[in-house]
Amino acid sequence: MTDDVVTRFAPSPTGFLHIGGARTALFNWLFARGRGGRFLLRIEDTDRARSTAEATQAILEGLAWLGLDHDGEAVSQAARAARHAEVARQMLAEGTAYKCFATQEEIDAFREAARAEGRSTLYRSPWRDADPATQPDGPYVIRLKAPREGATVIEDAVQGPVTIGNDQLDDMVLLRSDGTPVYMLAVVVDDHDMGVTHVIRGDDHLNNAARQMQIYRAMGWDVPVWAHIPLIHGPDGKKLSKRHGAVSLTEYRDMGYPAAAMRNYLARLGWSHGDTEVFSDAELTALFSLEGINKAPARLDMKKLDSISGRHIAAMKDAALLSELEAFLAATGRTPLAAVQRARLAEAMPQLKERAKTFPDLLEKANFALAERPVACDEKAARALDSVSRRILAELTPHLRNASWTRDALEAVATRTAEENGIKFGKLAAPMRAALAGRTVSPSVFDMMLALGRDESLARLEDAAAGRE
Repeated sequence: MTDDVVTRFAPSPTGFLHIGGARTALFNWLFARGRGGRFLLRIEDTDRARSTAEATQAILEGLAWLGLDHDGEAVSQAARAARHAEVARQMLAEGTAYKCFATQEEIDAFREAARAEGRSTLYRSPWRDADPATQPDGPYVIRLKAPREGATVIEDAVQGPVTIGNDQLDDMVLLRSDGTPVYMLAVVVDDHDMGVTHVIRGDDHLNNAARQMQIYRAMGWDVPVWAHIPLIHGPDGKKLSKRHGAVSLTEYRDMGYPAAAMRNYLARLGWSHGDTEVFSDAELTALFSLEGINKAPARLDMKKLDSISGRHIAAMKDAALLSELEAFLAATGRTPLAAVQRARLAEAMPQLKERAKTFPDLLEKANFALAERPVACDEKAARALDSVSRRILAELTPHLRNASWTRDALEAVATRTAEENGIKFGKLAAPMRAALAGRTVSPSVFDMMLALGRDESLARLEDAAAGRE
């Protein structure tokens, strides 16, 4: 085995890229990138009946959104079937595999009898050690000649040593009677040929490792480092499924979580570094290790995701955040920003991003910047614009027109107008907010006025004073 780290992500294109698969891809990407290694992508499309081009495209789009770039071209496992078959025939020639002529009916009968007698249903082929002269001229499969004594020890970087008795391993089929290779063989051959040094995958594959190790040993190949990571469970402790809500990675994109926040959250689903919750990409790449992966299943926690997402949004540079927001609008088929809306958002972004958890949350808070005149008021905002409030707004606007357009100057004018009308500024803020945003909940009225500019702010206040909606 070389000293260079090579990891791979090997999804099956039979559906969307689910959140568990995305985390597996992230762990492989972080481990390779943090060690100057290579991260490879293999599409395991051997199930031709269920594999689709649309699913493959969805996987590629999901990885691209998450920012997990892979080295070289994606490998199609199905396209390598001839190579897989070649290895099976080599094992046959070297005596580490054999021809089995048993029919499916014979195998089923054996297992039925074994169940009735309370014996193991692990099939033991009578052709394993049969004299080649007795072999019929008929269809056969090629089976691995697995060891039957002793034990196979999986030295797992996450789970620790896992021992499986060889009497629990069957002589698995390598090549079907029609000459097509099985998945278990294809995985090993591909990982070897691609130079994979570390196999980081879900712990539902742990038992497969013991069987796959027999192929490595039969071929005299180096066994990779195994790292089987616990699955993700829902908040109720049960295996994650659609009943827990979003499962597909693109659902989280469409819910408006930034990619950086999703990388951070997925990394924390089963991995930790002290008590730190929020990491930059540079920190994740530098700190991620197999030793930091927990043995217990991770639990999906949407409140924690919201918290991490909010902290990432608040920390993002304004220009980058605006760019990601526009990408979110495009990805979800929403109306793109007009030039004036973009300019207002850019101006208001320092205040807007402080409390937003997701892009839709940010857009909701930015509603005032996206609205067009005359601004439509919701029910609560309309109640704030009674006849007295409209009269005070009409009195306020000439003073604002002559004021310097700074926060201090605007606040001074508004406070003085409120005092002249025998009210506190808080009473005036409500109709001002309704006029500027059409809502009772919004950013500070002065933040909005600075983002909207003098002409737009005064026009909105005059609309409200005149009762125009």
